[in-house]
Amino acid sequence: MNEKCIIISAPSGAGKTTIVQAILQEVKQLSFSISACSRDPRGQEIDGKDYYFLGKQGFEEKMAEDAFLEWEEVYEGMYYGTLKSELTRIWSQGQIVIFDVDVVGGLNLKKIMGERALSIFVKPPSIEELERRLRHRNTDSDEKIAMRLSKAKFEIDQANGFDFVIVNDDLQQAIAAVKQKIETFIAV
Repeated sequence: MNEKCIIISAPSGAGKTTIVQAILQEVKQLSFSISACSRDPRGQEIDGKDYYFLGKQGFEEKMAEDAFLEWEEVYEGMYYGTLKSELTRIWSQGQIVIFDVDVVGGLNLKKIMGERALSIFVKPPSIEELERRLRHRNTDSDEKIAMRLSKAKFEIDQANGFDFVIVNDDLQQAIAAVKQKIETFIAV
């Protein structure tokens, strides 16, 4: 069984989810690992498709059961994590796992998975462009955007912990670069 995984990480708003969705359409061996979180759904998000929305109590129960491969408190009182059952589900179908996770989660997954994982950091062209993208999404308050930008500066400093850094200044070029790295990794 080919128990490999692909880790895509980036600051919020850098384009990782858009890139992952495009890659899933093009690389058929990949299957998306649905992360768990303690927050409520935003916008059109669907439980069991975008995230497993466990609530704070449900998330803490899963922590106590040792159900997570990795988890973290991304923002105060807001947990995100990777359920061990997601890897089992995907690998049992003969697929390769692709993660769309925050930077600390990506680094943790790479540490746990080692050589079985390819980790890619999607870097925004600048903090100013990142702020423009976050504002354009129209999903966060000014306070939340400021929090995300502050965190992004720390996250960008972590980029060298990943196997590859792809700057997303042109979406189609970024998708092509990520796809090429993934196909090379899968072929080995």
